Amino acid sequence: MKKNATRMLTEGAIFVALAHTLDYIKLFRFPWGGSISLMMIPIVIYALRWGVAQGLLAGFVLSILQVTIGGGIVIGWQSIVLDYIGGFTLLGLGGLFHKSKHGFILGSLAAGIGRFVAVYVSGATIWAVYMPETFFGLTMTTPWFYSLLYNGAYMLPNTAICIVVLILLHASLGKYLRAEDIS
Repeated sequence: MKKNATRMLTEGAIFVALAHTLDYIKLFRFPWGGSISLMMIPIVIYALRWGVAQGLLAGFVLSILQVTIGGGIVIGWQSIVLDYIGGFTLLGLGGLFHKSKHGFILGSLAAGIGRFVAVYVSGATIWAVYMPETFFGLTMTTPWFYSLLYNGAYMLPNTAICIVVLILLHASLGKYLRAEDIS
C-alpha cells in the first residue's frame, strides 16, 4: 500500500510537471486566453491510472501553477476560480473511466467537457464585457453564444488532440493507461 502511495504521488508530480511544460509549447494562442496545446494529455493519463479523486487533485495542482507562473490572463478572483481552478481541476474527470478498456476516449471527453463548462460559464459571465460586435464573421448578440464560439474554438481541438494521442498510445501502452501495471 505504501509503495503505491509513493508511486501515485511521484507519478502525479511528474505528470503535473509534464502538463505544465507542454503548455509552454502552444500550437495556437488566443488573444484573451485559451490555447491549443498538449497540456491535457498527462492529466488525463494520470486520472485514468489513479482515479477521479487523484486526477482532480493533479488538475488542481496544475491550476495553481498555471495561475501563478503560467502566464495566464485573469480579470479578478472570479476568473481565477472558474478559468483556472475550475477549468484545470476538472481535467481530472478523465478518471471517471478509471481502468475501463476504452476509458481513454471517454476520459478525454469527460475532461474536455468538464473544462469547457468551467471556461464557458466564465466567458459568458465574467468575460462578457469584452464581447466584440462580431466574432468569426458572426454578429454577437449574447455573451453565451460568444463564449460558446470562443471557448469551443480551443477546447474542441484540445479534446480531439487528447483523444487522438491516447488512441495512438493505447496500441502500445494500453495496459499502462488502464493501470494494469499497478499491483
